[in-house]
Amino acid sequence: MIDRRVFVKRTFLGGLALCLDHWATSPAYSQDLIPPAPPISVNEPAEAQPSPFRLPGLFPGRVVEIADPQVIVANRVSQPVIRWMLDRALRELTGAQDAREAWSKFIEPKDIVGIKINPSGAPACCSSPEIVREIVAGVQSVGVPVQNIYVYDRYAYEMDVGSYQTLVPMGVHVTGVEDGKLDGSGYDSNIYCEANFFGEWETRSYMASIVSSRLTKIISVPTMKDHSAAGVTGCLKNLGYGTFNNVHRSHRSPFSFTDPLIGVMCSVEPLRSKAVLHIMDGMRMLWHGGPLSQNPRFISPAGILMVGTDPVAMDTIELEKIEAKRRREGAPSVWSRNPKSLTANNAEFYENAAKNLFYRQPHHIAAAGKLGLGTSDLKQIDHRVLDAG
Repeated sequence: MIDRRVFVKRTFLGGLALCLDHWATSPAYSQDLIPPAPPISVNEPAEAQPSPFRLPGLFPGRVVEIADPQVIVANRVSQPVIRWMLDRALRELTGAQDAREAWSKFIEPKDIVGIKINPSGAPACCSSPEIVREIVAGVQSVGVPVQNIYVYDRYAYEMDVGSYQTLVPMGVHVTGVEDGKLDGSGYDSNIYCEANFFGEWETRSYMASIVSSRLTKIISVPTMKDHSAAGVTGCLKNLGYGTFNNVHRSHRSPFSFTDPLIGVMCSVEPLRSKAVLHIMDGMRMLWHGGPLSQNPRFISPAGILMVGTDPVAMDTIELEKIEAKRRREGAPSVWSRNPKSLTANNAEFYENAAKNLFYRQPHHIAAAGKLGLGTSDLKQIDHRVLDAG
């Protein structure tokens, strides 16, 4: 069968051109330590017409945050409390009178809906099944049949560790894009980002076929945690690195090119138009050792939920929260560029909050803002914090 889609190629300069003004806001950042990122070329479908949901979405710059001390007790998430929190946050985000009306702002009965979870770090810190179940219920409330709902991520084995197959409602598809890191069968060979970071053999990262061809809408469920290379894992990384393959090549100790690759990947169509809503799971906040740590010393039962359509704004607030927690714990900033903090010993990194594997790149968030994906200036973010009462 001949693929008659029309594709276009565009090229991005490295992070140097994107983030010059952001360095001034972060004195700890030393550009001399980080080599400039190479150009990144993108091959994507030619846009027929921009979607109204295209990032930063229907509510650019708006982030709704809600927390409840009763939502997580003895490391268990309360289903009734999370239902109430999510309904209230969505009504605040959208201005809807009830939860069903709020969901209908993003989802139609004809949609095929993907729920992009983050199972990395399971079982200690991953997208909570309780939140996923409420999202499924919300999508169904507007008339989407259960067989048109997919809970998915790149790695099937990580979803197995999280036991999502047994924890989501019956009839929902639980789908891994690949069974192993060398399995490329689930990817679209026509949509990719191409760059040579470290002289690697394969310089392309391909978009998952489920995103390019199957799903019509995507709801992202990132977790609130730090990341040894990117600084934090949030909406942007969950979307970008969770949609494209061959992303681990972007960081080789001690350097990382997560800036600007994360933002570039999120800008690629049709991902940019299909990602309509972000629901950040801060039930358990991992403030060091991310993304895979199982160390309970670094996991805080924060009980936070954030919703929005602007992934840059949401990640900006998440970054502030991770930074604040690290300050309280006496850990170095994720902006730190102290060579003495680096270690090549993974075991040391997972036990010592003063150590890290890479020079982190939290400015990938501001870089994504430069690409038009959202708002990274805290003064311009409409951050609405709801009272749990």
